[in-house]
Amino acid sequence: MRELEENERVVFVIDHDGREHQLAALDGWRVMEVIRDWGVEVAAECGGAGLCATCHVYIDEPWLTRLDPPTIEEITQLDDAPEVEATSRLCCQILVSSKTDGLRVRMAPGSRKG
Repeated sequence: MRELEENERVVFVIDHDGREHQLAALDGWRVMEVIRDWGVEVAAECGGAGLCATCHVYIDEPWLTRLDPPTIEEITQLDDAPEVEATSRLCCQILVSSKTDGLRVRMAPGSRKG
């Protein structure tokens, strides 16, 4: 991977087939946008508005306390997602920042296109 710029971070994504991707991410972008724009499969039907649960991911345990907690709206959307776990989040609701540098997520079954 190329050298990162000052305002870039890294997000690790385990796709639906179990492959890990190391993705460069710009501060202020939604993790969903990073995943989508690097070509990793994510349905993201609402485009990041938090109106569906098709960008559902599982957060690696060590990251749960480092991220801002989910909003009530996000929790409500997750109620409609399949196979929700204690580590479930909508990746459209997580903004890339120095706080998320190195974040590791795994794509959930309901986030697959089609």
